[in-house]
Formats: sequence, structure tokens, C-alpha cells
Amino acid sequence: MYNGKKVIVVLPAYNAALTLEKTYNEIPLDLVDEVILCDDASKDNTVDVAKDIGINHVISHEKNKGYGGNQKSLYNKALELGGDIIIMLHPDYQYTPKLIPAMVNIIGDGLYSVVLGSRILGNGALKGGMPIYKYIANRLLTLVQNILVNHKLSEYHTGYRAFSREVLTGINFNSNSNDFVFDNEMLSQIIYADFPIAEVTCPTKYFEEASSINFKRSVKYGLGVLRVSFNHFLQRMKLAKFSLYQPPTEKVQ
Repeated sequence: MYNGKKVIVVLPAYNAALTLEKTYNEIPLDLVDEVILCDDASKDNTVDVAKDIGINHVISHEKNKGYGGNQKSLYNKALELGGDIIIMLHPDYQYTPKLIPAMVNIIGDGLYSVVLGSRILGNGALKGGMPIYKYIANRLLTLVQNILVNHKLSEYHTGYRAFSREVLTGINFNSNSNDFVFDNEMLSQIIYADFPIAEVTCPTKYFEEASSINFKRSVKYGLGVLRVSFNHFLQRMKLAKFSLYQPPTEKVQ
């Protein structure tokens, strides 16, 4: 608990058996009330490792639903368990769990509704081993996105995010894609709904066991990001309407 608010960490997992325990061991369990892992039909023993290290809430998809589908299961479960502050952390140890207290403080003290762990602030991305083509694509996409959505973030592509309950119940994340572009659709919804967003500098690590999408998937993701941003622009200028920006039909209390 933090200021009477229930803190939940959610872990979207796919073939994370080699890094899960290391990630879990750095989660501040004196602050975090619940940890939820969703395994998206991994080919390794991620589920067994999760249960062995004591994660109480383990969701297992029989068929792979994609990165976005994984997050949907996690956020819905976190809301069901009464989470007030929900932190999404990748269990591949690419992002440090040691930033969780800072993210919780920012939301728990009512400063911001969303906190992003930015790899770009402080030049941590290249130092951490981000491939140069991904860094350049990140910077170009972020520039275009900031213009089209009329916002200013250092990056839209981090996988380290924290949300207040009001954010997750106030946007229709269940209508989003099940693929990697889910993250950008979610940020577009959050910005359109005018929830305030903070960023904290986040060191990152690229290594063999860490998850990463290949060049072909990266291109597909980039095109999806541009589509979302253009749709946001059209919606913002009242030139079109997209269901993505409609509030959820059923709000979780």
C-alpha cells in the first residue's frame, strides 16, 4: 500500500524463464501488494518458474494472444483485484524494478496519472546497447508523434509504464490491437483523454536473453505507430471519429 492505495505490478511474459526470477527479486515487495504474471503460451517453463518463486497470480494463455492481448489480461485482472496503482514491468530484466518506488510515489501523491520509464532521457538507450537503427527510428517516430498528437514526450515506445486506476477505467484499452502497437494506442487514448503523464529516466539493458522484435516486426510496428498518430490527429481536429477514443461502455468500479 502507498497512501492507502493498492499497488500491483503486472508482468507480461513470453519465454521469460531465464530472467524472471532476477526481475522478481528486485521488485520492492514491501511496497507492492500483488504481482500478476501472464504467460502468453511460452515455449519454455516460465509458468513453472513463476509458481516456484511465489507469484500468486499466474495467468496462462493456452494460445498466444500477442503482446497487447497479454496486457489486456493483466490490466483486467489488476482492476479485478482492486489495484489503485498498476505498474507494467517486463520480466526480461531489460528495465530495472528499482524505479517502482519512484513511479508509485508520483502517482500515489497525486502528481501525475501516468509515469513512463524513458530510455531516451539521460542518453541511457545507446549506453544500454539499443541497436542504432532502433534508436534512430525511435527518435524519428517520436518527433512525428509529438507533432501529430500535440504532446511532448521523450519517447512513446518504452515498455515500462505505471497507471492510476482512473486511467485504466477511463480508456477503452480492451478495444486496442493485440499486437505491439497496443502500447501506442494506449498512449494515444491517454493523451486524448487529457490524463497527465510524467517521465522518469530509466537505464535499460540489451542482452541475449532480453526480448526484442526483429527488423521486419519493427517495420510493421513503425507503420502501425504512424497510423495511430494520424488517426489521433484526425480525431483531435474533428475530421474523423474513431472508436478507439470512446470511453469504455462498462466501467470497473
